[in-house]
Formats: sequence, C-alpha cells, structure tokens
Amino acid sequence: MNHWIIAPVILPAMLAPFIVLAMRHDLSLQRVFSMAGTVALTLISLGLLYTASTNPPEVYYLGNWPAPFGIVLVLDKLSAMMVALTALLAVMVQLYAISTGWDARGKHFHALFQFQLMGICGAFLTGDAFNLFVFFEVLLIASYGLMIHGGGAARLRAGVQYVAYNLVGSTLFLFALATIYSVTGTLNMADLAVKVAQLPAEDAALIRVGGVLLLLVFAIKGALVPMQFWLPATYSFAPGPVAALFAVMTKVGAYAVIRVYTLIFPTDTPVTGLMFDEMLMPAAIVTLVIGALGTLGSVSLMRLVAFAGITSMGTLFIAVAEFTPQAMTAALYYLLHSTLALAALFLIADLVLDRRGSDDFSKPLPPIAQHGLLSALFFGAAIAMAGMPPLSGFLGKLLVMDATRGADMALIWTLILVTSLITVVGFGRAGSQLFWKSYATTTGMARPEPKREPLAFTMVFALMAALVLMTVFAGPVTDWLSGLSAELFARTPYIDAVLHSGKE
Repeated sequence: MNHWIIAPVILPAMLAPFIVLAMRHDLSLQRVFSMAGTVALTLISLGLLYTASTNPPEVYYLGNWPAPFGIVLVLDKLSAMMVALTALLAVMVQLYAISTGWDARGKHFHALFQFQLMGICGAFLTGDAFNLFVFFEVLLIASYGLMIHGGGAARLRAGVQYVAYNLVGSTLFLFALATIYSVTGTLNMADLAVKVAQLPAEDAALIRVGGVLLLLVFAIKGALVPMQFWLPATYSFAPGPVAALFAVMTKVGAYAVIRVYTLIFPTDTPVTGLMFDEMLMPAAIVTLVIGALGTLGSVSLMRLVAFAGITSMGTLFIAVAEFTPQAMTAALYYLLHSTLALAALFLIADLVLDRRGSDDFSKPLPPIAQHGLLSALFFGAAIAMAGMPPLSGFLGKLLVMDATRGADMALIWTLILVTSLITVVGFGRAGSQLFWKSYATTTGMARPEPKREPLAFTMVFALMAALVLMTVFAGPVTDWLSGLSAELFARTPYIDAVLHSGKE
C-alpha cells in the first residue's frame, strides 16, 4: 500500500488539535506550524498527483481490512487533482489571512482551517459512502467556526442559516445511506457499483429513492437549485479568506455527483437508466439563470461574487449532466477555472471592503486606497469569472458549449451566452460604482494612505497567474483531463483496484 495516500487526512487531523492544545495562546507559533503543515500538504498532494497520473487507481486499506468490509481511501486522477487544487488554494488563502491579520480577529482560526482541510481532503479520497458523510460533517463543523470567525450579529445569523440547511442535508444523507444499504447491504462505492448493476427490477424503486436523496444532498453542498439559498448570505458575510477557501468547498458537491453518478449510477445501469441526468440538467439550467440574475441585482460586492459562484456552479453542472467523457472534460476544466477565479474575486472584494469600509457599491464613499491596482485586479478577475476572452473562463465555456451539442443545444447555448452577458453587466455596474464613480465624484479629496500588504496582493496575483497559465496551457490541461474522464467512465480499473488488489 502507498501510505502517502492517507497523509492529506492524517496531517491536518493531527496538526489541528496540537495547535489548540499546545499553542492556543501564541499566534506566531500557530502561524508557523499551520503554514508548515499546509505547505507539507501541498507537496504531498503534488506527489500524489504525479503518482495518480502515472499509475492506475491505488487503494489504502485502513487497518489492513480488505474492501468492502473495511474503510478504504482511493487515489485516482480525480481525487488527486481535487486534493492538489485544495492544497494549492489553501496555501494562498492562509498566507493572505496571515498578511491581512484575519487570523488574529478571532480564536482558533488555524486549528479550524486544518480541520477544514482534513474534511475536504477526506471527502475527495474516501471510497466509502458512509465516510463521505463523516467527512461532510467534519466540513460542516469546521466551516461554521470559520464562517463566524471575527464575530458580529449578521455573520452569526448567516452562520445559523448555513448550519440549518446543512443539517437538513445531513439528515437526508443518512436516509439515503440507510435506503441504499437496505437494498445492497454495502456502502463501499466500488461494491455498490457492482451490486447496483446486478439489482433485479423489483428493487429498482427503492434504489432510485436512495439515488434521488443523494442527489438532493449533493445539491445542497453544490448550491444547486432548489438548494442554493444558503450560499449568498453565507459567502457574503464570511470573512474574505474564508469565502475564498469555500470556493473549493462547493466543488465537493460537484465532485460527489461526478463520483457517485459515474461509478454507482451510470446512465447505462438498467435500474436507473437516464433518470439522474434528466433531473440534473433542468436544475443546472435554473441555477445558471438565478445566479446571473443575482449578480445583476446585487448591491454589495461580496453578494455579487457569491451569486457569480452560483452561476459558475450552474455552468459546471450543465456539463456534468451530459455524463459523457467530452462533457466531463469540459466540466473539470471549468471546475478548476471557477475555483481559482471565485477565490481571487473574494480576496479582491475583501481588500476593497477593508479599504472602503463598506462593500455596498450603491453608497457614495471617499476614494479607495490603491484605487488603480484594485480596479485592475477586479477587472481581470471579473473578465475571468464572466467568461470573456482571453482568459480561461472563455475557454471553459466554449468547452462546455461544444460538449452540449444535441437536442437541447439551442437552449443551453443561448442561456450560457445570455447569462454571460448579464454577468458582464452586473460586474460592469459594480466596477463603475466602486472605482469610476467614486473617483469622479471625489476628485480633489485627500486619499487615504495605502495599506502595506504586499503578501496579500501577491496571493491575488498568484491566483490570477494560475488563470493565465490555465489559458496558455489549455491544450495539455484538457488532454490530461480527457484521460481522467476516460478513467472515470471506464469504471473497471477503480472497481478492480478496490475489490481485488487487496486479495492477492
């Protein structure tokens, strides 16, 4: 067994309580140890990504119990990519939080941050549906603590709403798992893939109920209509760096849909057929429309970015709902792009809020310190998020549109193009109010002194540079993602690795 597979879970799981117990009164030590842990996680995740790229799926058997009786972690191209994306984003977000002092505005930021990384990485690596639920709960607890970091009545109220929605999701998750276990007698994903495909017709109704309940759970995590209501308030009131990390958290829902509905409930499964993609596509289309309209109607910058995140999830799920290798390649490319672009926008919004005192761009306020630099960063990130050329958002949407050729092509293409235009108008309105109008109406006023936060700006530039690299190397990236998609739809290597590699 490759023991490095469990490291992305064990490392933050051990580091978080150590920070709480040994250095809770020393912020400097917390920063050093937490940052060192996140950097180590990044190096490990990049090593695992290389391993997954050059080898078939690998399995880690906890306690050396073979599947399906024991708990397993599975490393394949998809899980390795998502863990690496999480770790790289975490490094940038944590450095930003340290440089701006966000980690000093409340208690236990770094411990909660490590627990959050544990939950995210565990969700990506687990090969067991029940442990996916466990890691979802770790995510919920840590993200709630991070979400209310720094206090405030509005933040606490939004946090309660966030927890309430996710507790509903947790309850549905347990119902779904109980239903599926009652039919199949297992919750190991590879074992489920085998047994669901062999189910007799009389058990079809119950397994479909379990599949629908799981889809509702993942819709909550992925902010998919009709379960998206928690996201705007949660993201708009969360601290900026926390919201940036949450950009990858919604992708846990998308990852779960991709993993479960390509492995366990593929479209050629007799008992489910085309049922789930027919449910997912309308929800994705409505999500796209609601997100775009939200960007147009927002009057605060953080809320605008939150609705842009909903729009990106709608675009992502449109590609996922096709359940073809080409569409999945487009979906994964857009997933990488939207995570980086959304994180950059949240960090830029936090910089603007810190210098302006309010992110309500309908209020006339004095000029913003570092006005030119911030407006340029906002302009670049907005172009990327809206899908305008020449950045990776444009290429991502082209890939999605190309992958959705078919009966609904006219509708999907029209909605993607129209919602992109609406998003451009929403961001253009916000930018003109924040930067152009405030500059024009306050000419001659004394400008506030700029804050010296070079590391914070460096992290934003790093995220923007990643988007540029995704654009420049779009060919090699999509080629690699095509191999990943082929591995997903082949299914047999994953199943054989889990069920047979430990029985030698």
